[in-house]
Amino acid sequence: MSEAVSLTSSAELAERDARILDFEDSWFTSSVPKEQAIMEHFSLTSTRYYQHLNLLIDTPEALAYKPLLVKRLRRMRAQRQAARSARRLHG
Repeated sequence: MSEAVSLTSSAELAERDARILDFEDSWFTSSVPKEQAIMEHFSLTSTRYYQHLNLLIDTPEALAYKPLLVKRLRRMRAQRQAARSARRLHG
């Protein structure tokens, strides 16, 4: 699993993690599709990027760095999970 990315265990955010949060906060200003921008900026597939982002937003370092963004992403994730659960129960 050579593409796997690890999160920092220190009190500060790793540079790449900070760049990911900065990108997530402003990707919509890019003139290219998000998936293409992810590949160009981070050399990650969009799947790996989102896996890493989901781990990242659960860290206190990410919350301290970009609290509004992290809270919004957590809320959106929870809404998607609730919608999936509802579909399974009622589908």
